[in-house]
Amino acid sequence: MKKKESLTVIVNKGGGAASAAGEGLKDMLECAFASTNANAVIRLCDGNDMAEEIRRAAEHGRVVVAGGDGTAACAAEALKGSDREMGLLPLGTLNHLSRDLGIPADLEAAAQVAANGLITSIDVGTVNGQRFVNNASIGLYPVMVRQREALREARGWPKWFASIPASWSALSRLPHHRLRIDMGESKRPLVTPLLFVGNNMYSMELNAVGTRASLQDGQLSVFAVAHKSRLGLIWFALRGLVGQANKDEDFIALGECKELTVWSRGKSIELALDGEILRLATPLHFEIEAGALKILVPRPEAITSEHFEK
Repeated sequence: MKKKESLTVIVNKGGGAASAAGEGLKDMLECAFASTNANAVIRLCDGNDMAEEIRRAAEHGRVVVAGGDGTAACAAEALKGSDREMGLLPLGTLNHLSRDLGIPADLEAAAQVAANGLITSIDVGTVNGQRFVNNASIGLYPVMVRQREALREARGWPKWFASIPASWSALSRLPHHRLRIDMGESKRPLVTPLLFVGNNMYSMELNAVGTRASLQDGQLSVFAVAHKSRLGLIWFALRGLVGQANKDEDFIALGECKELTVWSRGKSIELALDGEILRLATPLHFEIEAGALKILVPRPEAITSEHFEK
């Protein structure tokens, strides 16, 4: 009889679904792993303690992280320089990475993937050495996130609800950034309310907006929202929400590259990195780290996705 593998499950207890589960979270996770071939040790911790807990657990075996995209990015950064694989349980609010990897939203099914899935290598992006698994953005989105978190802290609103007034506040300010960018050819000026840098190519097609067909193409996707009036920007935002954004009319500087440098007027600039706000010194230097993160995904016989056809 095969010996059960031991793995450590590091849980961000402040994550969207994790927070909603309350005191029953640990029991819920233990039940989810009960049918797997693993002895799962569950550790609940605050977001600020995640990185250290992940590094410590990685010294002894496979690490499973439970939380949202911010938690996944924290784990990717904590595992930098390590050859340790990572399992992912989608317990955040949006869970973009797990969705693009085909990891089930159902907790028991996700636990099976974390314990028995296929180990594959995916790309990660970096900006000034800091890793991200989804995307980085300058402009409207960081402003919106900062407003959203302030509302959550002040009023206790859930993330999705706080995003509505926060988005309106960001749009009303209409921040336009004067930047210079170099995607590997030459510097060019850029004025935009939003510069977006993605880890691999994001779709803008109807019914697939914001999804990625692959996390193994070794490319950064770069696009900027075209300079618009306030009314035009609101109209763009509304169309974007329903998948009607137009590549030709709404975006400039659309393209793919392995490296990108961004200069701004100031010595530092605020950006959102997988939904977390931070300020970095300029210029910003983005790179793609091909195959830098080992992660557990569903086995081919369990999915119909072509994410990992390579």
